[in-house]
Amino acid sequence: MSKRVAVLMGGRSAEREVSLVSGKDCAEGLRQKGYDVVAVEVGHDIDDLLRALQPRPDVVFNALHGRFGEDGRVQGLLDLLGLPYTHSGVLASALAMDKPLAKQVFAAMGLQSPEGKVLDVEMLKADPFPRPYVVKPLAEGSSVGVRIVRAGDNLPPLGSENWPFGGQVLVERYIPGRELTVAVMGDRALGVTELRPRVGFYDYEAKYTAGKTDHLIPAPVPAIVGAAAKSMALAAHAALGCRGVTRSDFRYDDTQRGLDGLYLLEINTQPGMTPLSLVPEQAAYCGISFPDFVAWMVENARCDV
Repeated sequence: MSKRVAVLMGGRSAEREVSLVSGKDCAEGLRQKGYDVVAVEVGHDIDDLLRALQPRPDVVFNALHGRFGEDGRVQGLLDLLGLPYTHSGVLASALAMDKPLAKQVFAAMGLQSPEGKVLDVEMLKADPFPRPYVVKPLAEGSSVGVRIVRAGDNLPPLGSENWPFGGQVLVERYIPGRELTVAVMGDRALGVTELRPRVGFYDYEAKYTAGKTDHLIPAPVPAIVGAAAKSMALAAHAALGCRGVTRSDFRYDDTQRGLDGLYLLEINTQPGMTPLSLVPEQAAYCGISFPDFVAWMVENARCDV
């Protein structure tokens, strides 16, 4: 009999709509591989989720993004239920989602990351760094809430609206240059992609709107830079205790000598699986079809109990 796979999608975060698209595509890919798939749209009610997981599946494919689905909480629930699930476990998920903590781990491993500090929102009435600098929520994905504060901006650092992402922010030195990303599949770095937004920077809209960003794979960077980005992605994956599939994001200042301009920004334990997503694109570049890719994740699923 084929394995019964419950695909979790939706959720309660700002990335709900992206998760719904990811989940539907993953479910279809798994059906093509012969799995018995049930799609579970997750909302705010835990009782509804528990009922949707009956009859008990063999594996849970976690296609949730953002808070609750990516920060260790749903992983903890699945551990308690003894249900194997895709992607990283509780600790790795929580560490990766908490950007300041992840940066501390990167620093301990000698992985270069932009200088940053956590500040109370009230303290951002004055500039904490010379402009330009970057303001980020402490724990959101898909570039939700990310702002680049540039010289000459008329708006305050957090924009004209109330900041909806908590009482603290992460402020980082802005790294000029190029946007790179590396997918890791188990113990293998799949490739290096350069992202070139046609307008502005690689924000939420640029990520999920067709035609907004050009994906260059393999990235047209020196071989030593591409190899270092892969090595850093694997090191970050291992340092946080990740498993399955992750995606690490970088900035590369090509005006610097050698590897001095390569900076690890963050690691994503629940990378997008939409038609525009980077990780399936890198897998395809390596000759791995989308159905085979999601099937590999199911076959490597486990829990922490």
